[in-house]
This record gives sequence, structure tokens and C-alpha cells, in this order.
Amino acid sequence: MSFTPAHRGGAGAPLVLLHGFTDTWRTWELVLPALERRHDVLALTLAGHAGGPPLPEPVTPDAIADAVEAAMDAAGFATAHFAGNSLGGYVALQLAARERAERVVALAPAGGWAAGDEHFRATLAHFTTMQDLLAGAMPHVATIVSTPEGRRRATAHFTERSEHIPPELIAHFMRGAAECPGVLPLIAHAEQAGWPLDAAAVRCPVRFVWGTADRLLEWPRTAARYRTEWFPHAEWVELDGVGHAPQLDVPLEAAQLILGFTAP
Repeated sequence: MSFTPAHRGGAGAPLVLLHGFTDTWRTWELVLPALERRHDVLALTLAGHAGGPPLPEPVTPDAIADAVEAAMDAAGFATAHFAGNSLGGYVALQLAARERAERVVALAPAGGWAAGDEHFRATLAHFTTMQDLLAGAMPHVATIVSTPEGRRRATAHFTERSEHIPPELIAHFMRGAAECPGVLPLIAHAEQAGWPLDAAAVRCPVRFVWGTADRLLEWPRTAARYRTEWFPHAEWVELDGVGHAPQLDVPLEAAQLILGFTAP
């Protein structure tokens, strides 16, 4: 299985899609047809992820955002709309602070823990554990995704629904997470530096979307800083019974929430 750095397609105003930690650009695959009818879409694999550009040594707070900005420059995007999930949502807000964003749809963005809330360390530890478990599961991926129960277990941490997700795509997510080269350096950096964001520099409209059944970034606890300190006047959308990755869990609704904000 090969991993690629990006996908581009469609026509219209530029839209950059950014995935979550240990994922790849293919997390957007189920919403791409709808988004590409209205946008020139650039879906990127983030630096330090399977298929993406390498991370610098040492990792810096701007390493991933710098790589996204370089990809935008190469694509000819002076600015763009952004949709980002989890880590990708946080990075989208970093790019907005650099005035590279027209509008941002942040789907359960990372970095919103309240100051002093150390729960984020347990979330980071989850990814270390999962990568170890996935390494052992790799010889059995085809068997795991061949049954509804296997697919349900493989996606349980980021969706509440798996029946509509193609088995091949689930296998891709598993392999991408297992082969993500930046897991340990990015976790070490986050533990040390936290989640700095110049929220005051974000002047574009922002829509936050959060599933109430999110198992990775629990709602509303992990949105505390975004809601009360950084973006209290942003638009907030709660999705009842939806997990961490709405673009996979409820792709039709996720596409509508993106397009309704970026292409009204």
C-alpha cells in the first residue's frame, strides 16, 4: 500500500483539507465529491505522517503549519478556505493567524484544553499505545476489515458508525497510523510545548464542529479554551451522537457543514 502527499481536484475557490494525528489526506475521501463540486480542493498529508513531508529536527511549534504553507505556495493559493479535523483543525487555525485563511471549519480541533488541564497527556499516550498495537495487527489487517465487527473495532476511537466506510479505506487508516513516522517526536514536542496559538491574530470567520460522542477529544471539556478564551464569538455546531471524525462518521452532514460556511 502506498501513501501519497496530497490530492487535488475540483474547481472553485481554494479549499485546503487537513487531517488528524496519525491520519492521511484520505480521511476526506467520503466528502471529496461534494466539496470538489464547489471548490478547488487541496487535501494534504501533514508533515511527519505517512506519505507527508519529513519533520525538521528538532520539531518546532510551526513545523506542520510551515509545510502546509509551502504546499499552498506550490499550489498557487495565496489564501484558501480551510477544513481541518483534530490536529488538522489546530493547524488550520495556525494558518489563519498567518492570514492565509478566508474561513476555517474546525472539526474537533486539538489544542483546546483549558490552561492547567493535564488530561491531554492521556490523549497523547493513547496514540503511543495504539501505534504499538497496530504494529502487531498489521499482518492481520485483511482479516480484521473483512467483517463488520472487525471494522467497528478498527474505527471505534474516531467514529460511531462504520458500515458505510469501505474496508480498503479502513485498512489504509490502520496502516497509515502504524507507519506514521512522526508519532513519538510530535508527542514529545506537544508534551513539552503544549498548544500555542495566537488566537488574537485570527480575524477570519471560524466555525467549530464537535461530535458529542467524541472519544478522543471529549466534548465540551477539550474545547474549553477555544470556547471561553480564544473564540467565544465563533460559530459552534454540536453533532449529537457523532464521534471524533465527522467527515467519516456522517460524511453528508460534514460536507454540508463545510460548504454551508465556505461556499454559501
